[in-house]
Amino acid sequence: MTTSTADEPSLWRNQNFWRFFAGQFVTNAGDSLYTVAILWLVFELSGSTILSGIANALLLLPWLLQILAGPIVDRLPLRPILVGSQALQGIVVLVLPLAAVTGRLSVGVLLAVASVLTLTTVLMAPMQATLVPRIVADARLSRANSALSTVTLGLDMVFDALGGVFIAVFGATTLFLFDSITFAVAGLLFAGITVPVSSTDGEPEATNESVFGSYVADLQAGVDVLRGSVFVDLVLMTAVFNLATGVTLAILPAFGDARGGPAVYGLLLGALGIGRLVGSLVAPFFERVAYGRLKLVGESLAACCWFAAAHAPSPSLTVVLFGLAWVPAGISGVLTATLNQTMFPSDLLGRVSSIKGTASGATLPLGSLVGGLVAEVLGTTTTMGLAAAGFGFTGLYFLVHPQLRRLPPVADASPETFDVTVSSSHDQG
Repeated sequence: MTTSTADEPSLWRNQNFWRFFAGQFVTNAGDSLYTVAILWLVFELSGSTILSGIANALLLLPWLLQILAGPIVDRLPLRPILVGSQALQGIVVLVLPLAAVTGRLSVGVLLAVASVLTLTTVLMAPMQATLVPRIVADARLSRANSALSTVTLGLDMVFDALGGVFIAVFGATTLFLFDSITFAVAGLLFAGITVPVSSTDGEPEATNESVFGSYVADLQAGVDVLRGSVFVDLVLMTAVFNLATGVTLAILPAFGDARGGPAVYGLLLGALGIGRLVGSLVAPFFERVAYGRLKLVGESLAACCWFAAAHAPSPSLTVVLFGLAWVPAGISGVLTATLNQTMFPSDLLGRVSSIKGTASGATLPLGSLVGGLVAEVLGTTTTMGLAAAGFGFTGLYFLVHPQLRRLPPVADASPETFDVTVSSSHDQG
């Protein structure tokens, strides 16, 4: 890992980081465009929140499958993974305009393509945790994570909102064609990244038998470093939060439609993105605020804003309150990424990130399925209000858990304060 900033006067003069940042921006724009198009078209063709929930669950499956990707990312060359994933997505998404032109675009085709696109993105999930510490100095990790969260947690949702407008003006066929171009551009940007070698890059090439034989051991090493740490509690809370998020994303097309049509749906997605964008941009300023208190206050306020948004008397107030509810999530995303990269050994980051991502993110697709079913029975407004409990749970958990309330600022965090035990055989990252 890079430990000095002497050769890096500015984060934005780091060509490797700049290419990765730009590539993430473009590829997340592409992800957002096909996500909003698929979800809206499924709801438009079927009128069913259950089917839109199934579609959203398929698109969220990478969270569930991250645990399979962690050991692979830790062992394989990173640049080919980055470039290859973009090429695959660009090819697969072209199936949709072809289906539209031939009159064969259906819910079944949309769900099938969503499934394949999911598989092409699995390895990307733990990529940032592994790559960023190799190309960015330790002292700049928070700023790098904040910048990346701007595109992975913020601006991509803005493109979600633009996707709805794009469909209305140009049609789905043109959107999917444009989408394939974004993946080609991202692939070219990633191809120019020079990835510094890690401590394991010079090891002899393993046989297929030894790779499969060590796979479980690799996962176990990631589990061992997490076991008994505060991160177990944090993963639990994130899982509940993600359950509520999955519910919300599944019913958002129907909720927006009831509040005023596709324009309101787009505005809600945009508000979600802007809220997380604001949070990710201001996150570095909260590095020296006690992490426990920050989570307690932030998540509690978010729950209040979310519940109020579901029952606001006007669409405009709904959009504003919904956006404010996501600001703490943006802050938390950046600070959590920084904690991961400073608490755990560098050669375990892919595994640790993927295990945490799977354990906490598995509830995203589950939430989408549950949300679609519950909304059919209770209605979208009531279901949206119930989803606010996902934010409230985190605030309540910190309130009743003394150790969590006393967690120090991220800038002062150490493995000991988070009960992380680092084996002497690993370098601290």
